Amino acid sequence: MLFGRDDKRDPGRPTETVPLLPLRDIIVFPHQVVPLFVGREKSIAALKEAMAHKGPDDKASIFLAAQKKAKTNDPGVDDIYAFGTLGHVIQLLPLPDGTVKVLVEGVKRARVRRFVRGDQPDRGEPAQQYFVVEVEEVEEQSEKTVELEALVRSVHSVFEAFVKLNKRIPPEMLMQVASIDDPARLADTIAVQLSLKLNDRQALLETENAAKRLEKLYELMQGEIEILQVEKKIRTRVKKQMEKTQKEYYLNEQMQAIQKELGERDEFKNEVQEIEEKLRTKRMSKEATLKVKKELKKLRMMSPMSAEATVVRNYIDWILSLPWYEETRDRLDVAEAERVLDEDHYGLKKAKERILEYLAVQALVQKLKGPILCFVGPPGVGKTSLARSIARATGRKFVRLSLGGVRDEAEIRGHRRTYIGAMPGKLIQSLKKAGSNNPVFLLDEVDKMSTDFRGDPSSALLEVLDPEQNNTFNDHYLDCDYDLSKVMFICTANTMHNIPGPLQDRMEVIRIAGYTEMEKLSIARRYLIPKEKEANGLSDVEVSLTREAIRTIIHRYTRESGVRSLEREIASVFRKVARDVLKNGKRPVRVDRKMVMKYLGVPRYRFGEVEREDQVGIVTGLAWTEMGGELLTTEATVMPGKGKLIITGKLGEVMQESAQAAMSYVRSRADRFGIDRRFAETCDIHIHLPEGAIPKDGPSAGVTMATALVSALAKIPVRRDVAMTGEITLRGRVLPIGGLKEKTLAAHRAGMKTVLIPKENRKDLRDIPKKIRDQLRIVAVEYVDDVLREALLLEKPEEFFRKPSPEPEQVTSAPPATA
Repeated sequence: MLFGRDDKRDPGRPTETVPLLPLRDIIVFPHQVVPLFVGREKSIAALKEAMAHKGPDDKASIFLAAQKKAKTNDPGVDDIYAFGTLGHVIQLLPLPDGTVKVLVEGVKRARVRRFVRGDQPDRGEPAQQYFVVEVEEVEEQSEKTVELEALVRSVHSVFEAFVKLNKRIPPEMLMQVASIDDPARLADTIAVQLSLKLNDRQALLETENAAKRLEKLYELMQGEIEILQVEKKIRTRVKKQMEKTQKEYYLNEQMQAIQKELGERDEFKNEVQEIEEKLRTKRMSKEATLKVKKELKKLRMMSPMSAEATVVRNYIDWILSLPWYEETRDRLDVAEAERVLDEDHYGLKKAKERILEYLAVQALVQKLKGPILCFVGPPGVGKTSLARSIARATGRKFVRLSLGGVRDEAEIRGHRRTYIGAMPGKLIQSLKKAGSNNPVFLLDEVDKMSTDFRGDPSSALLEVLDPEQNNTFNDHYLDCDYDLSKVMFICTANTMHNIPGPLQDRMEVIRIAGYTEMEKLSIARRYLIPKEKEANGLSDVEVSLTREAIRTIIHRYTRESGVRSLEREIASVFRKVARDVLKNGKRPVRVDRKMVMKYLGVPRYRFGEVEREDQVGIVTGLAWTEMGGELLTTEATVMPGKGKLIITGKLGEVMQESAQAAMSYVRSRADRFGIDRRFAETCDIHIHLPEGAIPKDGPSAGVTMATALVSALAKIPVRRDVAMTGEITLRGRVLPIGGLKEKTLAAHRAGMKTVLIPKENRKDLRDIPKKIRDQLRIVAVEYVDDVLREALLLEKPEEFFRKPSPEPEQVTSAPPATA
């Protein structure tokens, strides 16, 4: 008999030979009714064979076992679990597509004893041959004990809690499970309701002891309950947040409806529409346009009252308000530009020539990167006002950024948007203020920047002032590139040594020296007097200052390279005149030298009055400062002692070394100068530079100190109308120095007649105005002997210099000054 029950083989465990139906991803438990869709030919043949051989009870038996791998289309003996469920086919319904729908019911657990057919397909059996297996039923092991009863109750309780949390299980199932007392059936019924993996379901099916199955189910349900509780918390929290958002949305919609009823505008929507309109009409870089579109998309999704919306709106406003492609047309008329520059400023020839050259090239090339100029000179010479005049001459907008005391790099590059209150750097702010991308941009006092823990602003300027890089300047706030290549950058500084080397390398330096007396006189008459006359309300009063009055102010009340103090003193004179006008009526006023001294009081400086007499050991030197050139008096005195050299006057290390070099030179030439060789053993020498509170340094006072030492040791007076500058060597050579123009102007202001300069500095004389050169006797010297011959008041020079030396070269033709 191929199909049917066989109770003779093992009376204890009845067996049955039935077709096998392999299942994919499903386990059928006893007492479970489940519909299946069957498409494989072997499986359909097995079902048909089962329906054809029904038992005495008119039921078609079949063995339901799961495949180990669901993807296997033609499973073999080893691909099917040996433990399964013996079931009945309740209904078989063929479908139009050739598949069948079958309703099966699990009856008992069973185990495959052997494969009767289908285990050896190579014997020539047909391809659609199904499996026929001999199975033995598995008896349930469940002895009713108190412990089992307690376990059943616990499982009931946990399942009830599980059903309340898991909405996928219908509540009717809870009533059905509650009516089951049999432990085995209870375990199988609950196992069907749990979402378990195939391996876990197979393990439950193969567990013959009902108590053990209940324990496993209890553990699994406890774990599922914990997960479901966490999921419930998450759902509750998300639901509350959604309810809050929906509430805010609802209230906002209500507010908008109320505003609409009252006739008020929807500000936020109008603002977004305005931004969209600006974005359509504004011409920007591609990167900036994408940034604005991205931020605008975020803004639409935000609540208008949120803080983040305000930050986004500010960012969009900044980008849209910048002049990306807006520019002014340059005035390329070189003659007109020259007229404007001359109208605003007197002198400053080099700076004006450079601007006119730029305009000339611009007219020819049509496209030129903006120059980066640096005006270096003492205060008050017109550096800042010249930049403003350049903007007027070229027809460009003018913006000014003062860098004095700036310590934070963010002042240049801006703050990142992560910070509260972040803004772009001062460069971008100034360009927004200018409204064009090609203004004249003045970086004032670039030498006054400093560094601290917030960064180095001078390093941030390296990108700004580099023509090869500034077309992609990236501000931290904007976070997109901005083109600065069309901007004409002009920097101002008093000195160069405070500016880092890499920054100096990026700038074209134009040095502006101090003004001469004639230039100051012209500036006062052409610019300062009309300006102060109008500022003090004297436009309709006939007030004039005589030439001598202006000279008196320049000589006796100011001592500077620029004209700032001169302007203040002229303003003071006009204030006094204004007071007299109110007292005496609007009568013509002519201010002469005596009235100037009456208005301004006691003169502050002496002019044209050098030392009253020629003195021993006192020499007039020349020094360069940030304010321009200055006189530097050097004193030397000899005292009994043991050869000690005392140097005072707050001198720097370089100047102290110059004094030692001068001392060594004098000692080595003592015989030549008629000085006792033993002075280094019997005398102490003190060198002092007055104004001891002011630091002094540099090598250019070497010839001054050497002359003072020779004068003091030889007891020979020094001519009071001679000024000198130059570095010396131990061999007595005079080396070149810097700042010759400023030093020469200082000597002229002080009324000196003769100026001694190093021979190698003759090339710098062309920078000195011709009028100054004509009024001074400038002598180029190569050796200290030449300096002494010019400076010392010698009755018989040939006796003083025992060994003759070549005559010094006289550069200018002014007559020599008398002692």
